[in-house]
Amino acid sequence: MNFNTKIRYDFIGNRNKFFLFSITLTIVGILSLLFFSLNFGVDFKAGTNMDILVGKAANQQDAKEILVKAGIEGITPTVGGTDSDRVSARFDEVLTQAKIVEIQEGFKAKYGDQVSSEVNVVSPDMAQELGIKTIWAILIASVAIMIYVMIRFEWRFALAANIAILYDAFVVVALFSIFRLEVDLPFIAAVLTTIGYSINDKIVIFDRIRENLRFGQYKNREQLSEMVNASIWQTMARNVYTVLAVLVVAVCLFIFGSESIKLFALAKIIGLTSGAYSSICIASPLWLLLKGKQKPKAVAKTTA
Repeated sequence: MNFNTKIRYDFIGNRNKFFLFSITLTIVGILSLLFFSLNFGVDFKAGTNMDILVGKAANQQDAKEILVKAGIEGITPTVGGTDSDRVSARFDEVLTQAKIVEIQEGFKAKYGDQVSSEVNVVSPDMAQELGIKTIWAILIASVAIMIYVMIRFEWRFALAANIAILYDAFVVVALFSIFRLEVDLPFIAAVLTTIGYSINDKIVIFDRIRENLRFGQYKNREQLSEMVNASIWQTMARNVYTVLAVLVVAVCLFIFGSESIKLFALAKIIGLTSGAYSSICIASPLWLLLKGKQKPKAVAKTTA
């Protein structure tokens, strides 16, 4: 069957390369999680987080010395804000109120009485509850998406889409584990929004595949492969423009945003990139693989 579409690259013909790359990354991610786990922030383990606004340009070494004078060693605070006037410090223990006051007084002695601070304390019970709820949130979102795709399309589309979506979420988690980046609540929000953006790309391609499937007769696997390739390229411009529009915003947040949202923006960048990749290189070829197990329907013969 001839499609009026210029196929610049044979994604379907090279699907085994993409599958091999994705499986390798998945295995590396699993090994990283098994041996190193995730670098959980205060949100997911007991501890204290302090954001201190000093009102003038702060110095990381001075902030570290203030913590040492308060009897806390081994903590390297981060300096951020529009004028480098915000100091953030995360402690792996629940600080007493007396210790918090001592740290606050140390910064006031160094930078003046205009110093203000925000303190967040997470108890062990709260950290455990947040972790459990996070797992449930991802599972419920994945199941809901799979049911939606099954209703709108069919089970092969749903299974291919869900495998690719779970892969996208796992890639974000795996890379954060490999590079020891901190995992906190904004990170979870980034993973959940990644799932949402990812399914959008896949629905666009699957919708075109279904349309081409409806109006064509495909007698063998080669014709079916050509149709999937054509469907990918027919929707390529729309998918690229949609992803780029959000990706530009995420990159700007990462470059110009405050320290508190940089990791959120980075997780979004990874998730969006993976979502675009998996829609073309995993979900579509995987549907073709599942469809290939089904015998093609015989073309009905017309009688004069």
